[in-house]
Amino acid sequence: MRDEAFEVVPVAHVVGGRREPTDDHWAGTEAVIRLDGDRFTEESVQGLEDFSHLEVVFRFHLTDQTDLNFGARSARDNPDWPKVGIFGHRNMRRLNWLGVSRTRLLRVDGLDLHVAELDAVDGTPVLDIKPWFTEFGPRGEVRQAPWSTEMLKNYF
Repeated sequence: MRDEAFEVVPVAHVVGGRREPTDDHWAGTEAVIRLDGDRFTEESVQGLEDFSHLEVVFRFHLTDQTDLNFGARSARDNPDWPKVGIFGHRNMRRLNWLGVSRTRLLRVDGLDLHVAELDAVDGTPVLDIKPWFTEFGPRGEVRQAPWSTEMLKNYF
């Protein structure tokens, strides 16, 4: 296997909403995903208003790039929760600093996508935006570690 590096240019940036990343209480947070008007026209979002939710890929641009731990650790450094490896977490301490969020689309206004409960902060570079299709949701029984349910009880 070989390493493959590639460049990704943001398609948009988050405007408004929270200014600092926090671990919980994203319910009710509203922001705008503003598409790059130099590259996109309103045709690029045509039909998007027919969807209730978006899947947004973004870069954790405020992450301390020296704060990576590829080994196992407890989420939020809580010793009551088991240690899991980097791929068992969804936080900003990622190798490529990529985040994925599913957000409610409130309305489309030109190249501004008004969204709710996007857990990205003001200024976040958005790398891709996709409408949420129910058919791409999980199939079969969904299970997750009990510690993750406890950790996220106040997330939204």
